[in-house]
Amino acid sequence: MSREQVEPELTSSVTAPVVIVGAGHSGVAVAAGLRARGWEGGILLLEAEKGTPYERPPLSKELLKDGAPDESAVLRKEKFYQDKRIDRVAGIAVDSIDRSGRTVLLSDGSRHAYHRLVIATGSRARPLTVPGAGLSGVQALRTKDDALELKRLLVAGARVAIIGAGYIGLEVAAAAAARGCDVTVLEFQDRVMSRVTSAPVSRHFEELHERHGVRFVFSAAVTAIEGRERAERVVTADGAVFHADVVLAGIGVIPNQELAAEAGLECRDGILVDADGLTSDPAIYATGDVTRFTSPIDGASQRLECIQNAQAQADRVAAHITVQKAAVPEIPWFWTVQHGVRLQTAGVRHPDDEVIVRGDPATGGFSVVYLRDGRLAAVDTVAGLTDFRPARKLIAQGARINPALAADPGIPLSEAVLTGAIPDAPAPTHADLATARI
Repeated sequence: MSREQVEPELTSSVTAPVVIVGAGHSGVAVAAGLRARGWEGGILLLEAEKGTPYERPPLSKELLKDGAPDESAVLRKEKFYQDKRIDRVAGIAVDSIDRSGRTVLLSDGSRHAYHRLVIATGSRARPLTVPGAGLSGVQALRTKDDALELKRLLVAGARVAIIGAGYIGLEVAAAAAARGCDVTVLEFQDRVMSRVTSAPVSRHFEELHERHGVRFVFSAAVTAIEGRERAERVVTADGAVFHADVVLAGIGVIPNQELAAEAGLECRDGILVDADGLTSDPAIYATGDVTRFTSPIDGASQRLECIQNAQAQADRVAAHITVQKAAVPEIPWFWTVQHGVRLQTAGVRHPDDEVIVRGDPATGGFSVVYLRDGRLAAVDTVAGLTDFRPARKLIAQGARINPALAADPGIPLSEAVLTGAIPDAPAPTHADLATARI
Protein backbone atom coordinates (compact mmCIF):
# COMPACT_ATOMS: atom_id res chain seq x y z
CA MET A 1 0.00 0.00 0.00
CA SER A 2 1.24 3.49 -0.79
CA ARG A 3 1.59 6.35 1.65
CA GLU A 4 -1.15 8.21 -0.21
CA GLN A 5 -3.60 5.40 0.45
CA VAL A 6 -3.15 5.42 4.20
CA GLU A 7 -2.67 9.06 5.20
CA PRO A 8 -5.75 10.24 7.07
CA GLU A 9 -7.57 13.46 6.29
CA LEU A 10 -6.93 16.11 8.93
CA THR A 11 -9.94 18.26 8.01
CA SER A 12 -13.22 19.26 9.54
CA SER A 13 -14.82 16.42 7.57
CA VAL A 14 -13.40 13.93 10.08
CA THR A 15 -16.33 13.32 12.40
CA ALA A 16 -15.73 9.81 13.77
CA PRO A 17 -13.10 9.49 16.52
CA VAL A 18 -9.87 7.56 16.64
CA VAL A 19 -10.94 4.47 18.58
CA ILE A 20 -8.27 2.71 20.65
CA VAL A 21 -8.99 -0.82 21.85
CA GLY A 22 -6.89 -1.50 24.94
CA ALA A 23 -5.78 0.88 27.70
CA GLY A 24 -2.41 -0.56 28.63
CA HIS A 25 0.87 1.32 28.20
CA SER A 26 0.65 1.47 24.41
CA GLY A 27 -3.04 2.32 24.10
CA VAL A 28 -2.83 5.17 26.60
CA ALA A 29 0.38 6.39 24.95
CA VAL A 30 -1.37 6.56 21.57
CA ALA A 31 -4.17 8.67 23.07
CA ALA A 32 -1.70 10.98 24.81
CA GLY A 33 0.47 11.17 21.71
CA LEU A 34 -2.41 12.18 19.48
CA ARG A 35 -3.25 15.13 21.69
CA ALA A 36 0.41 16.09 22.08
CA ARG A 37 0.70 16.14 18.27
CA GLY A 38 -2.29 18.41 17.90
CA TRP A 39 -5.06 15.96 17.00
CA GLU A 40 -8.31 17.85 17.55
CA GLY A 41 -10.72 15.06 16.63
CA GLY A 42 -12.39 12.68 19.02
CA ILE A 43 -10.49 9.96 20.88
CA LEU A 44 -12.30 6.97 22.39
CA LEU A 45 -10.33 4.61 24.63
CA LEU A 46 -11.96 1.20 25.20
CA GLU A 47 -10.80 -1.22 27.92
CA ALA A 48 -12.28 -4.53 29.04
CA GLU A 49 -10.89 -4.14 32.59
CA LYS A 50 -12.67 -1.85 35.02
CA GLY A 51 -11.05 1.13 36.66
CA THR A 52 -8.31 3.56 35.66
CA PRO A 53 -5.56 2.16 33.40
CA TYR A 54 -2.58 1.11 35.53
CA GLU A 55 1.11 0.20 35.45
CA ARG A 56 1.77 -3.52 34.94
CA PRO A 57 5.47 -4.02 35.88
CA PRO A 58 4.76 -3.53 39.64
CA LEU A 59 2.32 -6.46 39.61
CA SER A 60 5.15 -8.98 39.95
CA LYS A 61 7.37 -6.73 42.05
CA GLU A 62 6.28 -3.94 44.42
CA LEU A 63 2.61 -4.93 44.63
CA LEU A 64 3.49 -8.37 46.03
CA LYS A 65 5.59 -7.01 48.87
CA ASP A 66 4.32 -7.46 52.40
CA GLY A 67 2.57 -4.28 53.50
CA ALA A 68 2.54 -2.71 50.03
CA PRO A 69 -0.66 -0.89 49.01
CA ASP A 70 -3.11 -2.99 47.00
CA GLU A 71 -3.02 -0.55 44.11
CA SER A 72 -0.71 -0.30 41.15
CA ALA A 73 0.25 3.17 40.01
CA VAL A 74 -2.07 4.54 37.33
CA LEU A 75 -0.69 5.37 33.91
CA ARG A 76 -2.47 8.73 33.93
CA LYS A 77 -4.72 10.33 36.50
CA GLU A 78 -8.41 10.69 35.66
CA LYS A 79 -7.99 14.45 35.31
CA PHE A 80 -5.62 13.86 32.39
CA TYR A 81 -8.29 12.08 30.36
CA GLN A 82 -10.79 14.81 31.17
CA ASP A 83 -8.42 17.66 30.35
CA LYS A 84 -7.30 16.05 27.09
CA ARG A 85 -10.88 15.19 26.03
CA ILE A 86 -10.16 11.48 25.87
CA ASP A 87 -13.40 9.54 26.30
CA ARG A 88 -13.05 6.23 28.15
CA VAL A 89 -15.29 3.19 28.31
CA ALA A 90 -14.05 0.67 30.89
CA GLY A 91 -15.31 -2.75 31.85
CA ILE A 92 -16.85 -3.55 28.45
CA ALA A 93 -15.10 -5.74 25.88
CA VAL A 94 -14.95 -5.20 22.12
CA ASP A 95 -16.59 -8.19 20.46
CA SER A 96 -15.92 -7.54 16.79
CA ILE A 97 -14.76 -5.13 14.13
CA ASP A 98 -16.86 -4.25 11.08
CA ARG A 99 -14.16 -3.13 8.67
CA SER A 100 -16.49 -2.24 5.81
CA GLY A 101 -18.68 -0.10 8.07
CA ARG A 102 -15.74 1.17 10.15
CA THR A 103 -17.41 0.35 13.45
CA VAL A 104 -16.65 -1.76 16.51
CA LEU A 105 -19.29 -3.78 18.35
CA LEU A 106 -19.06 -3.87 22.15
CA SER A 107 -20.23 -6.64 24.45
CA ASP A 108 -23.08 -4.45 25.73
CA GLY A 109 -24.51 -4.28 22.19
CA SER A 110 -23.39 -0.72 21.46
CA ARG A 111 -21.56 0.25 18.30
CA HIS A 112 -18.95 2.95 17.81
CA ALA A 113 -17.79 4.34 14.48
CA TYR A 114 -14.10 5.00 13.94
CA HIS A 115 -12.11 7.24 11.66
CA ARG A 116 -9.00 5.21 12.48
CA LEU A 117 -8.88 2.16 14.73
CA VAL A 118 -5.90 1.27 16.95
CA ILE A 119 -5.68 -2.25 18.38
CA ALA A 120 -3.62 -2.29 21.58
CA THR A 121 -4.99 -5.43 23.17
CA GLY A 122 -1.66 -6.64 24.58
CA SER A 123 -1.16 -10.23 25.64
CA ARG A 124 -2.37 -12.71 28.23
CA ALA A 125 -0.65 -15.32 30.35
CA ARG A 126 -0.15 -18.62 28.58
CA PRO A 127 -2.39 -21.10 30.42
CA LEU A 128 -1.34 -24.44 31.82
CA THR A 129 -2.95 -27.27 29.90
CA VAL A 130 -2.13 -30.18 32.23
CA PRO A 131 -4.70 -32.06 34.33
CA GLY A 132 -5.55 -30.14 37.49
CA ALA A 133 -4.68 -26.74 36.04
CA GLY A 134 -8.15 -25.48 37.01
CA LEU A 135 -7.79 -26.25 40.71
CA SER A 136 -8.01 -23.46 43.22
CA GLY A 137 -4.58 -22.17 44.14
CA VAL A 138 -3.25 -22.40 40.56
CA GLN A 139 -2.47 -18.85 39.50
CA ALA A 140 -1.42 -16.82 36.50
CA LEU A 141 -0.13 -13.26 36.77
CA ARG A 142 -1.14 -10.70 34.19
CA THR A 143 -3.73 -8.37 35.73
CA LYS A 144 -4.11 -6.45 38.97
CA ASP A 145 -6.73 -8.93 40.15
CA ASP A 146 -4.26 -11.76 39.50
CA ALA A 147 -1.62 -9.98 41.56
CA LEU A 148 -3.96 -9.26 44.48
CA GLU A 149 -5.08 -12.89 44.64
CA LEU A 150 -1.48 -14.08 44.51
CA LYS A 151 -0.51 -11.62 47.22
CA ARG A 152 -3.29 -13.00 49.43
CA LEU A 153 -1.93 -16.52 48.99
CA LEU A 154 1.73 -15.71 49.66
CA VAL A 155 1.66 -16.11 53.43
CA ALA A 156 4.60 -17.16 55.56
CA GLY A 157 5.09 -20.91 55.45
CA ALA A 158 3.09 -21.44 52.25
CA ARG A 159 4.62 -23.94 49.84
CA VAL A 160 4.89 -22.17 46.48
CA ALA A 161 5.67 -23.99 43.23
CA ILE A 162 6.53 -21.73 40.32
CA ILE A 163 6.44 -23.24 36.84
CA GLY A 164 8.85 -21.32 34.64
CA ALA A 165 12.05 -19.42 35.45
CA GLY A 166 11.53 -16.36 33.28
CA TYR A 167 11.24 -12.78 34.51
CA ILE A 168 7.77 -13.19 35.99
CA GLY A 169 8.50 -16.52 37.67
CA LEU A 170 11.71 -15.26 39.24
CA GLU A 171 10.24 -11.94 40.36
CA VAL A 172 7.44 -13.81 42.09
CA ALA A 173 9.96 -16.25 43.57
CA ALA A 174 11.84 -13.33 45.08
CA ALA A 175 8.66 -11.80 46.49
CA ALA A 176 7.46 -15.13 47.89
CA ALA A 177 10.81 -15.89 49.53
CA ALA A 178 10.85 -12.43 51.10
CA ARG A 179 7.45 -13.16 52.62
CA GLY A 180 8.65 -16.38 54.23
CA CYS A 181 7.28 -18.88 51.72
CA ASP A 182 8.93 -22.20 50.84
CA VAL A 183 9.66 -21.66 47.13
CA THR A 184 10.45 -24.22 44.42
CA VAL A 185 10.94 -23.19 40.80
CA LEU A 186 10.37 -25.85 38.15
CA GLU A 187 12.01 -25.02 34.83
CA PHE A 188 11.89 -27.05 31.62
CA GLN A 189 15.23 -25.69 30.37
CA ASP A 190 18.60 -26.20 32.07
CA ARG A 191 18.99 -22.68 33.49
CA VAL A 192 16.99 -19.62 34.49
CA MET A 193 16.01 -16.91 31.97
CA SER A 194 17.47 -19.03 29.16
CA ARG A 195 15.36 -17.31 26.51
CA VAL A 196 16.56 -13.81 27.29
CA THR A 197 20.12 -14.03 28.62
CA SER A 198 23.35 -16.01 28.61
CA ALA A 199 24.72 -18.63 30.97
CA PRO A 200 26.88 -16.26 33.09
CA VAL A 201 23.88 -14.08 33.93
CA SER A 202 21.67 -17.11 34.50
CA ARG A 203 24.17 -18.59 36.97
CA HIS A 204 24.47 -15.31 38.82
CA PHE A 205 20.74 -15.00 39.39
CA GLU A 206 20.32 -18.70 40.17
CA GLU A 207 22.91 -18.37 42.94
CA LEU A 208 21.28 -15.15 44.14
CA HIS A 209 17.93 -16.88 44.53
CA GLU A 210 19.47 -19.91 46.22
CA ARG A 211 21.08 -17.64 48.82
CA HIS A 212 17.54 -16.48 49.63
CA GLY A 213 16.25 -20.03 50.03
CA VAL A 214 14.73 -20.64 46.58
CA ARG A 215 15.08 -24.18 45.23
CA PHE A 216 15.46 -24.89 41.51
CA VAL A 217 14.58 -28.04 39.61
CA PHE A 218 15.74 -27.96 35.98
CA SER A 219 14.68 -30.14 33.03
CA ALA A 220 11.34 -30.41 34.81
CA ALA A 221 8.32 -31.12 32.60
CA VAL A 222 5.11 -30.64 34.60
CA THR A 223 2.52 -33.28 33.72
CA ALA A 224 -0.20 -32.74 36.33
CA ILE A 225 -1.37 -30.78 39.34
CA GLU A 226 -3.09 -32.89 41.94
CA GLY A 227 -5.43 -32.13 44.81
CA ARG A 228 -9.01 -32.56 45.92
CA GLU A 229 -10.45 -29.06 45.76
CA ARG A 230 -7.20 -27.11 45.85
CA ALA A 231 -3.75 -27.63 44.42
CA GLU A 232 -1.73 -29.88 46.70
CA ARG A 233 0.99 -31.41 44.51
CA VAL A 234 2.82 -30.79 41.24
CA VAL A 235 3.90 -33.89 39.32
CA THR A 236 6.65 -33.94 36.70
CA ALA A 237 7.35 -36.36 33.85
CA ASP A 238 10.00 -38.25 35.79
CA GLY A 239 7.49 -39.05 38.52
CA ALA A 240 8.78 -36.48 41.02
CA VAL A 241 6.16 -34.92 43.29
CA PHE A 242 6.39 -31.43 44.76
CA HIS A 243 3.95 -30.46 47.50
CA ALA A 244 2.48 -27.02 46.96
CA ASP A 245 -0.25 -24.80 48.40
CA VAL A 246 0.19 -22.25 45.61
CA VAL A 247 1.15 -22.90 41.99
CA LEU A 248 2.13 -20.05 39.67
CA ALA A 249 2.23 -20.65 35.93
CA GLY A 250 4.92 -18.36 34.55
CA ILE A 251 5.26 -19.97 31.13
CA GLY A 252 5.03 -16.95 28.87
CA VAL A 253 2.28 -15.01 27.18
CA ILE A 254 0.04 -15.18 24.12
CA PRO A 255 -0.78 -12.10 22.01
CA ASN A 256 -4.45 -11.09 22.16
CA GLN A 257 -4.81 -11.13 18.38
CA GLU A 258 -8.22 -12.83 18.14
CA LEU A 259 -10.15 -9.60 17.55
CA ALA A 260 -7.87 -8.75 14.63
CA ALA A 261 -7.77 -12.27 13.22
CA GLU A 262 -11.56 -12.59 13.25
CA ALA A 263 -11.74 -9.31 11.34
CA GLY A 264 -9.47 -10.78 8.66
CA LEU A 265 -6.30 -8.84 9.51
CA GLU A 266 -3.00 -10.59 8.85
CA CYS A 267 -1.66 -12.25 12.02
CA ARG A 268 1.20 -14.61 12.77
CA ASP A 269 1.91 -14.93 16.48
CA GLY A 270 0.94 -11.27 16.67
CA ILE A 271 -0.79 -8.76 14.41
CA LEU A 272 1.49 -7.96 11.47
CA VAL A 273 2.26 -4.24 11.22
CA ASP A 274 4.61 -2.09 9.19
CA ALA A 275 7.02 0.58 10.45
CA ASP A 276 4.12 2.99 11.03
CA GLY A 277 2.01 0.48 12.94
CA LEU A 278 -0.38 -0.09 10.04
CA THR A 279 -2.03 -3.48 9.71
CA SER A 280 -3.17 -5.05 6.44
CA ASP A 281 -6.16 -2.66 6.60
CA PRO A 282 -5.06 0.96 5.93
CA ALA A 283 -7.62 2.29 8.42
CA ILE A 284 -6.45 0.06 11.29
CA TYR A 285 -3.27 0.24 13.33
CA ALA A 286 -1.92 -2.05 16.03
CA THR A 287 0.65 -1.33 18.71
CA GLY A 288 2.38 -2.89 21.71
CA ASP A 289 2.74 -6.50 22.84
CA VAL A 290 0.13 -7.76 20.37
CA THR A 291 2.14 -6.80 17.28
CA ARG A 292 4.73 -8.53 15.12
CA PHE A 293 6.96 -6.35 12.96
CA THR A 294 10.29 -6.17 11.17
CA SER A 295 13.09 -4.86 13.34
CA PRO A 296 14.59 -1.63 11.98
CA ILE A 297 17.87 -2.68 13.60
CA ASP A 298 18.56 -6.08 12.04
CA GLY A 299 15.59 -6.89 9.81
CA ALA A 300 14.32 -9.74 12.00
CA SER A 301 10.63 -10.49 12.41
CA GLN A 302 9.91 -9.97 16.07
CA ARG A 303 7.34 -9.49 18.79
CA LEU A 304 8.70 -7.45 21.69
CA GLU A 305 7.01 -7.47 25.08
CA CYS A 306 8.44 -4.40 26.76
CA ILE A 307 7.29 -0.92 27.74
CA GLN A 308 9.93 0.79 25.61
CA ASN A 309 8.59 -0.85 22.45
CA ALA A 310 4.97 -0.23 23.47
CA GLN A 311 5.66 3.49 23.82
CA ALA A 312 7.83 3.72 20.70
CA GLN A 313 5.19 2.04 18.55
CA ALA A 314 2.53 4.29 20.06
CA ASP A 315 4.53 7.34 19.03
CA ARG A 316 4.81 6.07 15.46
CA VAL A 317 1.08 5.40 15.28
CA ALA A 318 0.21 8.85 16.64
CA ALA A 319 2.69 10.43 14.24
CA HIS A 320 1.25 8.63 11.22
CA ILE A 321 -2.35 9.47 12.08
CA THR A 322 -1.43 13.14 12.41
CA VAL A 323 0.85 13.05 9.31
CA GLN A 324 3.97 13.96 11.28
CA LYS A 325 7.44 12.53 11.63
CA ALA A 326 7.95 9.96 14.38
CA ALA A 327 10.94 9.90 16.68
CA VAL A 328 13.87 7.68 15.70
CA PRO A 329 13.24 4.22 17.22
CA GLU A 330 15.27 3.44 20.31
CA ILE A 331 17.19 0.24 20.81
CA PRO A 332 14.83 -2.12 22.68
CA TRP A 333 15.57 -2.40 26.38
CA PHE A 334 14.23 -4.53 29.22
CA TRP A 335 14.68 -4.85 32.95
CA THR A 336 13.92 -6.99 35.96
CA VAL A 337 14.61 -6.68 39.69
CA GLN A 338 15.05 -9.80 41.82
CA HIS A 339 16.02 -9.72 45.51
CA GLY A 340 16.90 -6.06 45.00
CA VAL A 341 19.35 -6.76 42.15
CA ARG A 342 18.58 -5.10 38.84
CA LEU A 343 19.27 -6.72 35.48
CA GLN A 344 18.94 -4.31 32.57
CA THR A 345 19.28 -5.32 28.93
CA ALA A 346 19.66 -3.31 25.73
CA GLY A 347 19.28 -4.90 22.34
CA VAL A 348 18.05 -8.40 21.54
CA ARG A 349 20.45 -11.25 22.23
CA HIS A 350 20.83 -14.16 19.79
CA PRO A 351 21.75 -17.63 21.13
CA ASP A 352 24.73 -17.80 18.77
CA ASP A 353 26.19 -14.43 19.78
CA GLU A 354 29.73 -14.26 21.14
CA VAL A 355 29.50 -13.76 24.91
CA ILE A 356 32.00 -11.47 26.65
CA VAL A 357 31.87 -10.90 30.40
CA ARG A 358 33.05 -7.51 31.68
CA GLY A 359 33.93 -7.65 35.36
CA ASP A 360 33.72 -10.35 38.01
CA PRO A 361 30.22 -11.71 38.76
CA ALA A 362 31.45 -12.61 42.26
CA THR A 363 31.57 -8.90 43.09
CA GLY A 364 27.85 -8.64 42.41
CA GLY A 365 28.13 -6.10 39.60
CA PHE A 366 29.20 -6.88 36.03
CA SER A 367 28.18 -6.62 32.38
CA VAL A 368 27.92 -9.05 29.51
CA VAL A 369 28.24 -7.86 25.93
CA TYR A 370 27.04 -9.86 22.94
CA LEU A 371 28.79 -9.66 19.58
CA ARG A 372 27.19 -10.80 16.34
CA ASP A 373 29.48 -10.94 13.32
CA GLY A 374 31.82 -8.68 15.24
CA ARG A 375 29.20 -6.04 15.99
CA LEU A 376 27.72 -5.15 19.35
CA ALA A 377 24.21 -6.63 19.33
CA ALA A 378 23.13 -6.52 22.99
CA VAL A 379 24.32 -5.91 26.53
CA ASP A 380 23.27 -7.12 29.97
CA THR A 381 24.17 -5.01 33.00
CA VAL A 382 23.85 -6.44 36.51
CA ALA A 383 23.67 -4.13 39.55
CA GLY A 384 25.13 -1.21 37.60
CA LEU A 385 24.48 0.86 34.49
CA THR A 386 27.97 2.05 33.52
CA ASP A 387 27.92 0.16 30.23
CA PHE A 388 24.21 0.52 29.51
CA ARG A 389 23.99 3.94 27.89
CA PRO A 390 27.14 3.69 25.73
CA ALA A 391 26.12 0.20 24.65
CA ARG A 392 22.75 1.43 23.41
CA LYS A 393 24.48 4.00 21.21
CA LEU A 394 26.98 1.49 19.88
CA ILE A 395 24.25 -1.04 19.11
CA ALA A 396 22.35 1.61 17.16
CA GLN A 397 25.50 2.47 15.23
CA GLY A 398 26.23 -1.17 14.39
CA ALA A 399 29.67 -0.67 15.92
CA ARG A 400 32.31 -3.36 15.48
CA ILE A 401 34.01 -4.26 18.74
CA ASN A 402 37.46 -5.51 19.69
CA PRO A 403 36.67 -8.56 21.88
CA ALA A 404 39.89 -8.31 23.91
CA LEU A 405 39.26 -4.67 24.80
CA ALA A 406 35.59 -5.32 25.51
CA ALA A 407 36.57 -7.99 28.05
CA ASP A 408 38.51 -5.45 30.14
CA PRO A 409 36.08 -3.64 32.48
CA GLY A 410 38.71 -0.96 33.04
CA ILE A 411 38.40 0.15 29.41
CA PRO A 412 35.25 2.13 28.56
CA LEU A 413 33.12 0.22 26.08
CA SER A 414 33.27 3.16 23.68
CA GLU A 415 37.05 2.70 23.49
CA ALA A 416 36.67 -0.92 22.38
CA VAL A 417 35.24 0.13 19.02
CA LEU A 418 37.15 -0.89 15.91
CA THR A 419 37.65 2.01 13.52
CA GLY A 420 37.36 1.88 9.76
CA ALA A 421 34.60 1.09 7.33
CA ILE A 422 31.76 -1.02 8.65
CA PRO A 423 30.31 -3.39 6.03
CA ASP A 424 26.62 -3.98 5.82
CA ALA A 425 25.34 -6.43 8.41
CA PRO A 426 24.23 -9.81 7.03
CA ALA A 427 20.55 -10.56 6.89
CA PRO A 428 19.25 -12.45 9.94
CA THR A 429 18.49 -16.13 9.56
CA HIS A 430 16.41 -16.67 12.71
CA ALA A 431 13.27 -14.59 12.25
CA ASP A 432 11.52 -15.63 15.41
CA LEU A 433 14.33 -15.46 17.96
CA ALA A 434 13.81 -11.82 18.85
CA THR A 435 10.67 -12.26 20.94
CA ALA A 436 11.56 -10.80 24.34
CA ARG A 437 9.84 -10.17 27.82
CA ILE A 438 9.43 -7.16 30.09
